[in-house]
Amino acid sequence: MTEPDNNSETGPATSGTPQRGFLSLLARAALPIGILAGGIAAYLILSAEPEKPKSPPATLQAIRTRVKELQVRDYPVVIKTHGVVRSHDEVTLSAQVSGLITHISLAFEAGSYFNEGDVLVQLDSKDYKNAVAVAEARLLSAQSALQLATLNHERNLKIFKEKLIPEAEVDHTSAIRSQAAADVDSATAQVDRSKRDLERTKIRAPFNGRVRHKAVGLGQSVGPGTPLGGAFAVDFAEVRLPIAGRELQFLALPEKLDDPPLDVELRDGIGGAPDVVWQAKIVRTDGALDDNSLELFAIARVDDPFGLKSGKPPLRIGQPVTASIAGRVLTNVVALPRIAVRQLDQIVLINKTEMTLMAKTIIPLWSDEQFIIVRDPLIQSGALLSTTHLVYMPNGAKVEIMPEIDAPPTAVATGKSNETPTIKPAGKLGRANKKP
Repeated sequence: MTEPDNNSETGPATSGTPQRGFLSLLARAALPIGILAGGIAAYLILSAEPEKPKSPPATLQAIRTRVKELQVRDYPVVIKTHGVVRSHDEVTLSAQVSGLITHISLAFEAGSYFNEGDVLVQLDSKDYKNAVAVAEARLLSAQSALQLATLNHERNLKIFKEKLIPEAEVDHTSAIRSQAAADVDSATAQVDRSKRDLERTKIRAPFNGRVRHKAVGLGQSVGPGTPLGGAFAVDFAEVRLPIAGRELQFLALPEKLDDPPLDVELRDGIGGAPDVVWQAKIVRTDGALDDNSLELFAIARVDDPFGLKSGKPPLRIGQPVTASIAGRVLTNVVALPRIAVRQLDQIVLINKTEMTLMAKTIIPLWSDEQFIIVRDPLIQSGALLSTTHLVYMPNGAKVEIMPEIDAPPTAVATGKSNETPTIKPAGKLGRANKKP
């Protein structure tokens, strides 16, 4: 029996093995490859930006602002300054003779008023009356001696003409008469001095005034030059008002005695009488500028500062006051509200025809707490000024005018805020509110 050939039996199986292996590997790799391909396809689909629809062109929004209609007019300049009230005449009363104080007037108390010539302090006058009496007696004696010397001299002159006495006798009586005349003059001066000393025992008020302080008391012994107290005049007071150099051009300050005074209104600077106004006049100025501030001080005079005649509240010495000085009148100018001026010299006008913004640079002539005054031929009456603070204000930008809103009186009085405000009619500006 013949054995089977192994090569012949295994030959077909061996030749098919590599093909089955490749197909098996391909089957195992098909699933991951499919997943990877699907992920890539999904990524490409999702990452693709969809086509956006084209939006319509944006429309420019008008800038909203409130405005003020300007007017060309005349503007009176008022200079604001301040000062302290001081007396124009203040003295220290003192004794001129020695003596004991025997009487002090009720008017010689701190704050009391007195009139010129009033006796404020009386010194003991007994010794001074005696001195007057002695001087007058001496004067009578000297006058008698002069009369006798005169008679003797005249008698000797007659005898000398008859050649009965020598000329030397005449010269002697003449000298005696001259000495007697000198004694009379001396005695007369002594009487006058004694009377003055007696009068000086009465310390009188030198003017209509008020006592600042009293420095002596009843029974005190004083001597020449002893201060008795201080007093100041009340007929008028003065205030030194500093004027800055840039303000001098707007004032016509008096420089000479015959120059007209300048009107001033004074108000209480410490809030004691805010509604009271005292009228004053600048009558002169200091001769030089202040060394430290380079300001010129103007002196204003206030008549009847204590209201003795007018009945007004008193304007006390040492009281701070604020002053308003009437200056020159600026003609053909425009008053711009301070709130509408930006960066000190920039304003925004409204072109009423095209309703657009126009930025403009100004040159101020004058400024105060409320307005900045300019004179510009390009700013005419009826021009519209933007008063709203605009962060963005390009030239030529369209603008919409906001109406003015007034809060009702009840909202201010009651503090309620839920009431509907009332809008004023715009008038001429109402037409400008419409969009072009």
